[in-house]
This record gives sequence, structure tokens and C-alpha cells, in this order.
Amino acid sequence: MQRPAADLSPMTMRQPSFYIPHGGGPCFFMDDPAGTWTGMEAFLRSLPERLPERPRAILIVSGHWETDGFRFSASPRPPLIFDYYNFPPHTYALTWPAPGDPALAERAAGLLRAAGHPAATDPDRGIDHGVFVPLKVAFPDADVPVVEMSLDHGLDPVIAYRVGRALRPLRDEGVLVIGAGMSFHNLRAYRDDRATEPSLAFDDWLAGAVEGDAAGREGRLGGWADAPAARFAHPREEHLLPLMVAAGASDGPGSRIYGELVMDTMISGFRFD
Repeated sequence: MQRPAADLSPMTMRQPSFYIPHGGGPCFFMDDPAGTWTGMEAFLRSLPERLPERPRAILIVSGHWETDGFRFSASPRPPLIFDYYNFPPHTYALTWPAPGDPALAERAAGLLRAAGHPAATDPDRGIDHGVFVPLKVAFPDADVPVVEMSLDHGLDPVIAYRVGRALRPLRDEGVLVIGAGMSFHNLRAYRDDRATEPSLAFDDWLAGAVEGDAAGREGRLGGWADAPAARFAHPREEHLLPLMVAAGASDGPGSRIYGELVMDTMISGFRFD
């Protein structure tokens, strides 16, 4: 059964939506002598203080789950999916026992179906590292319910944006909508200083597309593949599409709230109000 907005306190404040970097594998939970991930970790830790109030739940889109149509994790106790490889043994023993929210999963799926998008819940799905790694940093107490949302296999940026639009009512119900990915995601280019200039060119375009007039944002982001160095930044766009969902979830302004050169490439995070 869907949870109607009327069941919630009239004092619930509208949550923003975010597009955040999730890092590389379990990067925040390993030795980091070079300080590669220090700035990104600090940004993720700052997320709760950027909110108007504690969220009732988190709905997060991962670049690591693709399905036919859209799916929402609906387990009351979602297990962790350790979908990274060749990392130290202790990183496969990480815990983050955040509860799920089956009612929120059903409500979100219902909002998508009402807008004409295929959507369903998955009671067996856990949460992958694109979700639990950044959220373990941002919400270490694991005391906020979490629902993970998949991307449709088609990776259509306009559809992803419009799916975000369908989810807008959740923000007024105390739900924090997050897209988790990486604004630059070309694994072969990391730690290559020749990648810095094209990554900056793409990032400049991306920031402009986000921060420009909200009414034209769908068109700008929908045409991301024509941006400078677009396919260099994203040979495949699954780590960019969560941005489209987060952006679509807002009809207000967007702003870049994090930007840092990481492994010789520019990585950014965005907020939408």
C-alpha cells in the first residue's frame, strides 16, 4: 500500500536532492596515505548538515543497478552487495545495517507508473557499493531508512530526468533523493595527467547545465553527449544518469557544492532546491 502524503506531519520540510560522487570501490575505508579521497570523504560527511532537517528516508539511485524499467529495493533489511573486486579482505566485512522502507518503495514505484514509466519493487534486492559506501560515510549510524532505485537499461537521459520529475512529491514527504555516481567516469583515464584538461572542459559544461535556468535544464542535460569531451568523461553513461534523476526531482535552482581534482580528473557534486 502506498503511503499518502497526508499521513505525514504538516511540519515536514522539503528536502533538497543531490548528485554525489560515490568514490572508487570501498575507498573511504582503506589506508589513504596520498590523501586521494580525503576531500571527497569530508564532503560526504557534510551532507547531513546541509539538510533542513533529518530526512524520514533516503531514496538513492545507483549507477551499479540496471534493470528493464525501474526497480526499487523493498527489503525491510537490505543486505550489502559487495560488488567490487580485488580489494583488501576487511572491505568485504564492512557493515551498515540501515533499514529499508518497503512502503516508500511501493509509493515511488506507484509515482513512476502514474507518470507512464514501468516500475516495480524488488523484495530481495540489497544495496550495492554505490549506495552503502557513500552513505556509510554520510550517515554512519545507519539509522535512516534507505531505498535503492535502479536505472533502466536504455540509459535515456531525458527519461531519467522525467523519472526524477515523477518523484518530486517525495521531497515534500521528508524523503531525501540522491543520485550516486561519478561526474567523470573513465577508468582508463584516472591518474593520467593528460585527462585533466578534458575533464575540466566537461565539468565546466556540466556545472553550467546544472546552474542555468531550471526551465531549460532538461534540454541541456538531455543533450549531454554533445558536451565538450563528453564521451571521454563517460564512455558509458551509467554513472552520469543518476544526476538526471536528482535534477529532475527539482524545479528549483541547481548549484555545484563540491569540486575537486581526484586522480587527475575533475569530480563534482551538485545540489538541487
